[in-house]
Amino acid sequence: MSGEFISVVMPLYNNAPVVRRAVDSVTRQTVPDFELIVVNDGSDDGGDAVVRLLTDKRIRIIDQQNKGVSAARNRGVAEARGELVAFLDADDEWKPDFLATILRLHQAFPRCGIYATHYVYRELDGNIRTPILRKVPPGEWEGVLENYFEVASSSDPPVWSSAVAVRKEALFTFGGFPEGVAIGEDLLTWARLAVSEQVAYSKKRCSVFWLRSSLTGYPTRKPEIPDVVGDLLEGLLGKVSAEQKHGYLRYLGMWHRMRASMFVHLDDRTNAIKEIKKMAAYSPGDPQTYLYGAIALTPRIIRKFVLQFFTFVRSLRRSIRR
Repeated sequence: MSGEFISVVMPLYNNAPVVRRAVDSVTRQTVPDFELIVVNDGSDDGGDAVVRLLTDKRIRIIDQQNKGVSAARNRGVAEARGELVAFLDADDEWKPDFLATILRLHQAFPRCGIYATHYVYRELDGNIRTPILRKVPPGEWEGVLENYFEVASSSDPPVWSSAVAVRKEALFTFGGFPEGVAIGEDLLTWARLAVSEQVAYSKKRCSVFWLRSSLTGYPTRKPEIPDVVGDLLEGLLGKVSAEQKHGYLRYLGMWHRMRASMFVHLDDRTNAIKEIKKMAAYSPGDPQTYLYGAIALTPRIIRKFVLQFFTFVRSLRRSIRR
């Protein structure tokens, strides 16, 4: 791996208490030949000052007015000197072998557009949990995900924004991360790439996702209306190969299932039913369509207890799988 150079982009917005942890996880990588571009997206809590105190010449900071995480990532990619660009959010961290694993994948599968590793969740109580990953070979596998959308629609996200690197050229074929989108911008980006690019993957857990809220808690934000991400995902259908079609339709169904779940929890029956109808259109026969439909049509006082029960069951299942 000597001689290979990789750029690392870290968007920064008001993460002063934790950004040093993220930066240190980059500088402690076993691969020394990289640049770290920290894009200060209008922070006002002194997070950028924490970075400016560091003297490592591989780190540079770029300032811009607050434009959102997608704009910050795009700015970093535009400034990157490497052909391969990795991403790390300022409140997450890498294990020391993350970049080495990415570069090993890049050497083994140079024609891929996405290089990603598995990761772990660090929950609010400090517990570590491994995300669910289905429809991939068992053991410490590394290779090309031939069925990316099948995996993504039946697992926790296999590709996540702090455990991935992409070819710069591939990312900018469609303009980079979608700006102005607050929820699902990364999911849409990986889908756009995976439609036309192969995904090289390592099941080695090389990154730590520090959760900001409980995985089984109630949504803290309302889904965006209009559904820009859903519309753009639907627009990709014409580019999906015949081999990908079944998995991609399930992926679309998953997106609308996520939105339906949020609307149900927010007691927005009208929009929940709209999303459930889309689930049924893209994933006919999915039993979760009927489950969410039944919950949405249940009287409000009963629905509250049903949701509490399913939240408890989901939490219990995740604890067993931890």
